Amino acid sequence: MAAVTSLGETPLGAAAGTPRGMQAGRRRRLNAFRYVVFTLFGIFILLPLLAMVRFSLEGSKLGTWSVQAWQQIASYPGLLSAVEITLELALITSIVMLVLLVPTMIWIKLRVQWISRAFEFLCLLPLTIPAIVLVVGLATVYNRIRHYQLSALQLFWAYVVLALPYAYRALSSGLNAIDATTLAEAARSLGASWFTVMVRVIAPNMWQAILNALLLTSALVLGEFTIAYLLLYTNLQVALYSISRNTPNAGVIFSTSAASLLFAFFLLSILSYVGRRRSRG
Repeated sequence: MAAVTSLGETPLGAAAGTPRGMQAGRRRRLNAFRYVVFTLFGIFILLPLLAMVRFSLEGSKLGTWSVQAWQQIASYPGLLSAVEITLELALITSIVMLVLLVPTMIWIKLRVQWISRAFEFLCLLPLTIPAIVLVVGLATVYNRIRHYQLSALQLFWAYVVLALPYAYRALSSGLNAIDATTLAEAARSLGASWFTVMVRVIAPNMWQAILNALLLTSALVLGEFTIAYLLLYTNLQVALYSISRNTPNAGVIFSTSAASLLFAFFLLSILSYVGRRRSRG
């Protein structure tokens, strides 16, 4: 009887273990595929950057190395002020974007879902309008603003329009991932106001989406060139373009370009690290 029982249990154990083995093998193949893809993607991104840095470090003589091109970056007039203005623009644009989008999207989700499609269409509309077309429409407004001698910080209105589709998609994915209606009803049943529901109940649960919107908005502002250049304002990219046009030394051009890329990568890494620490806490 024991022999028959053991013989009868063997196929069942094998049948139960086979799917687990197949799932484990499939998971290992998927992980290996991810590592290969991310490695190739990293090489594709890093190789041009490394070549740019290497070229900027070449000396005047063949086979020599020099940091003179990097030392000349800070000596160019207006570059440090352009960096300051760009950082301020990124900060202001991100704050205005969150203040406009987060409460509006939460309110539409909870109270007026029937206009969600129209609101989504309006938010995604800037994707279909080229930056050069936006400049034509904004030129009249900014020409009037120039009479008041306002700085390039006024560009944040245009940057909010440009970043609107990306920030909306990031926030929409985070808002749809939580049960906002149940959370709001529970908070309201305990006597919370709508402001408290938005700020202290819904927004903390979509923190990762808010961080993604901040990253996308900051990256767009740090790399924007067309609108600032055509409206005759100077940000970081316009200053780098001016240096490339007025500098005969190619090493300085490559050093400034590499510095701007590393600078943007460093800032975005800080934002990502802060958000990750907050989510863990």
